[in-house]
This record gives sequence, structure tokens and C-alpha cells, in this order.
Amino acid sequence: MQEVLIREIRPADNKEVARVVREVLVEMGVPKVGTAYADAALDRMYETYNVPRATYFVIDDGGAIIGCAGVAQLENYVGNVCELQKMYFLRAARGRGLGAKMMQACLDRARELGFEKCYLETMPYMEDAQKLYRKTGFEYIDAPMGDTGHYSCPVWMLKTL
Repeated sequence: MQEVLIREIRPADNKEVARVVREVLVEMGVPKVGTAYADAALDRMYETYNVPRATYFVIDDGGAIIGCAGVAQLENYVGNVCELQKMYFLRAARGRGLGAKMMQACLDRARELGFEKCYLETMPYMEDAQKLYRKTGFEYIDAPMGDTGHYSCPVWMLKTL
């Protein structure tokens, strides 16, 4: 049995990553407009994150991608703040401690890239995700930062790195 590993995205992963993200969003009942579901970048994640100060990781379980997340400069924001982006896990990944490992990989990379803070947006009913975010040191804030285009995500959190 192959070991589950967290690795950087490859060009060949694009189609599968888009499928994973959309499948989880549909499962969670997230609106398709004003969320990651409608992002044009979703179908070309390798290219989107193959830029300075950005990284996207996948969870590779014996060749199957079962989760993903990344960090990049917070859009439309002046300051040294990154955003935790498109962190989603299929059912096969949940309850295995992979969320904590992925979060650590993303935050470690954000520090390596020199960011001072990490921001995220989520949905109010994504309680398990919020539990992980709080456990990792994220705190709720009262208003969005930057302008990610995800106007349907009304929960905002921030962590000092």
C-alpha cells in the first residue's frame, strides 16, 4: 500500500483537482456563484499557482487526489498577507488527520514565502473546517480583507504567522 503524501500540484493534476473542489462544494451545498466553484482558475490550478509567492498542494493517496489547498498573495490587498485558498477534502480524506497536515504544509510554506499573516474565507456551516482553523490559531475578524470575489463566503478569519 502506497503512503499518502502531500505534494505540490503538477500540470497533470488540473482536471482531478477541479473535480475534487467542485464535488466537495456541491456536497456542502455551497452556492456556485460567488464562491470557488465559479473561479476561472479552477480548471488550471497548476498554472494559477506556478507564480512567485504561491503554492498549491494535493493529497495523493496512491495516485488518487483526495484533497487540496494552497496559499497565495491575498488578492486586491496591499500588505504582506497571504490567503489560504481552495482547501477541500473528499470523504476519503476526512477523519485521518490529513487536514491538520495540509494546514501545516500551507502555513509552513506561507512563512517560507515571507508572509506575515494568513487570511481565509469560509461558509458558516463548514463547522469542521472552522474547528481546524481555530485549532491552528486563526481568529474570526469582522469584515473581509482584500477582494477575492467570493462574496458568498461570509466568515472571515486571520492568523499571524
